[in-house]
Amino acid sequence: MLRIGYVREVDAASHQDPALLEAAGCQVVRHETAGSDSAVLDSILEFIGPGDQLVVQRLDRLSGSGRGLLRVLDALEARGAGLQVLTPWLASQGAAGRALRAAVEAVARLEPTHTARGHNAAATQAIVALRNQGLGPVEIARRLGVSRMTVWRRLRNLKSTEA
Repeated sequence: MLRIGYVREVDAASHQDPALLEAAGCQVVRHETAGSDSAVLDSILEFIGPGDQLVVQRLDRLSGSGRGLLRVLDALEARGAGLQVLTPWLASQGAAGRALRAAVEAVARLEPTHTARGHNAAATQAIVALRNQGLGPVEIARRLGVSRMTVWRRLRNLKSTEA
């Protein structure tokens, strides 16, 4: 059984010590920073084999969303591998694994289904439509239930892309 440690630095304040993963019996420790495209995690999920274990210090280092966590759990399960979280101690196998999956599925169901990019595009279109009707930023913000600053930023961004 290969134990693969995964460290994802979210920001400078959330430094993780790879030595903790080595002390937990990880033969390999991989590292990446947040903001990257998760290429390191994706490569681990492609490489990991049956009976192997992915080890992380905290569950939130795998993904920032419940759907992302489910994607990782599904990939590990499909490869016959498991997950172990050190703090708090969690595992994806056995009864604890079923409880972990149920909790992550519940969180994922509560997350919005729309993507932020699509939502922002729709909001921008609504702002433009109201602006074209002759309304000012304050009235547009009131009608759409957003801040005036949001309207001003979207209009400014549109002007800069048109220029």
